[in-house]
Amino acid sequence: MINMKTTHNILFQDARDLKEVPSESVDLVVTSPPYPMIEMWDEMFSHQNPEIQDALAGGDGNQAYTLMHEILDSVWDEVFRVLKKGRFACINIGDATRTVKSNFCLYPNHARILTHLLKVGFSALPDILWRKQANTPNKFMGSGMLPAGAYVTLEHEYILIVRKGSKREFKTEAEKANRRESALFWEERNVWYSDVWTDIKGTEQKLPKAMSRLRSAAFPFELASRLINMYSVKGDVILDPFLGTGTTTAAAMTSGRNSIGVEIDNGFQQVICPIVHHIVDFSNGYLSDRLLRHYAFVENRIQNSGALKYTNKHYGCPVVTSQEQFIFLNNLETIQACGDNIFEVVYSTKSQDWDFKRPSEVLVADKMKLHTRPSQLNMLKTQ
Repeated sequence: MINMKTTHNILFQDARDLKEVPSESVDLVVTSPPYPMIEMWDEMFSHQNPEIQDALAGGDGNQAYTLMHEILDSVWDEVFRVLKKGRFACINIGDATRTVKSNFCLYPNHARILTHLLKVGFSALPDILWRKQANTPNKFMGSGMLPAGAYVTLEHEYILIVRKGSKREFKTEAEKANRRESALFWEERNVWYSDVWTDIKGTEQKLPKAMSRLRSAAFPFELASRLINMYSVKGDVILDPFLGTGTTTAAAMTSGRNSIGVEIDNGFQQVICPIVHHIVDFSNGYLSDRLLRHYAFVENRIQNSGALKYTNKHYGCPVVTSQEQFIFLNNLETIQACGDNIFEVVYSTKSQDWDFKRPSEVLVADKMKLHTRPSQLNMLKTQ
């Protein structure tokens, strides 16, 4: 078991020039950039290129769209440079619908970004549709029930998956052991590697006030955490060039990965710092929930299909496949600042005190205690 300690560096700067990040030093990029042609991002894009505002004011939506993506292109160039060979970039992006000078149309952001990623040398892999259903009954756009004037609702976003170079290899015994510890449970793998995600709905997840943005923001904690666990191993370096509220940093901390977060708006520091300083209890609760979900799954599977062949070495719980035998979820012990916007997390190398042989009603009671016990997170409710 590797000595678990990770470092997290937050840079408040423009991601189009990442000179602080050496070439081929990053293992995974997980990010959600500003969406071109979504009005809330107009000011940000126009600040970086005033021609964008001129194009919008003049009714030239296509020109504005092109100029916005040229700004993002420079970031994708840097992403390609800093990624190691065989590593992945996962980009959550939504298309935009907008009326410019009475002309309503779709601006296909995902296609434009993917085109540039392929141009710089990435290989495209199957993407994921993140289905974000609207809850309102009147979901149609346009003329309603009258034909030839209505538009389908836009209720999904894309998670583009690209890789730099050929498949990553794990050659040494230490690398292979770390990969086994970083494995996914069988039932997680079946859901996470689906090409349509419908189970991530931030509004259904509740957190204390200052932590709520991790699960209710447009880029939820669960989405970042899932991608990090799918496409990296413990100890890897995760980069988010559009850090925003710090979701990717929080997910990297929880998953035992190092991280670099880049955010052009230093005003987000007031949101990121409280999350980072109070991440320990949140992360440990999340990891315990993940383990409890596995216990519930295997208990149900055993009742319906009989005993499972394999057992996890750390938790003593049944698992479906031999690849799950060494999964280990490291609890966070401490977090401390060790420089300006640099944080170090120390992890436990001891198994959590869960016993699969206990009756299910006891496990349920433990889960209730997990979510009701006093914690440092309660301090955030008054901030």
